[in-house]
Amino acid sequence: MPLIQLDKLMKHYPMGGTMVRALDGVDLSINGGEFVSITGHSGSGKSTLMHLLGCLDRPTSGRYMLDGLTVSNLSDRALAQVRNSKIGFVFQTFNLIQRTSAIDNVAVPLFYGRQSNVREKSIKALERVGLGPRSTHKPSELSGGERQRVAIARAIVNEPKIILADEPTGNLDTKTSEQIMGIFHELHQAGVTIILVTHEMEVAVQAERVIRMRDGKIIDDRNLDESSRNDLVSGNYAIPPKKSPPPIAKPVGS
Repeated sequence: MPLIQLDKLMKHYPMGGTMVRALDGVDLSINGGEFVSITGHSGSGKSTLMHLLGCLDRPTSGRYMLDGLTVSNLSDRALAQVRNSKIGFVFQTFNLIQRTSAIDNVAVPLFYGRQSNVREKSIKALERVGLGPRSTHKPSELSGGERQRVAIARAIVNEPKIILADEPTGNLDTKTSEQIMGIFHELHQAGVTIILVTHEMEVAVQAERVIRMRDGKIIDDRNLDESSRNDLVSGNYAIPPKKSPPPIAKPVGS
């Protein structure tokens, strides 16, 4: 059974008297241990998909199964428990608490889960991303790359099955971005499922599999080799045309 299974997932929003189809019947399977990137232009539906995958929102219709559990219609409390136990989040803006130290930021998911050995687990997570010596520093005392490392440590402190990363290199320079992607690769090699949302194709192709979205639909889903990586980075790929509605059949004898 796939770790993630989506069947005809829909998400609609009312806007200006019309209904926007942010997701329009998405079918998707992701196996445990995969490294997948989701990319597309603004408004393609990738962020909506990420929110649904992360149990931060509910679909309008369709089914979402996560690790054998149908989560589409769970209560808010149940969704929170799923998020805290199975999913770690990394965001472009880090989302750190500015007034507290790195170790206290990392410990937040442990407090929600009422776990023991909080300090020990938090230090271990910071050491895993190379920030053990900086554990007592506040975010304002850290570089952008270090703050993102704290965010990654917070994401992995509960040892989740899935890391959802939303534009994790968007605010970072090239060298720091490479370092952050290196951490994701290490986590992937350790067996963590990585789902990375990005509009940067150079970042997307570092995954094993790239999913491209447009108008709330998946228009391309491919496993990568060196040739296909080069094609995607250069833009040398065919974008499937939008499908026209089928012609209306004429009545017999007309």
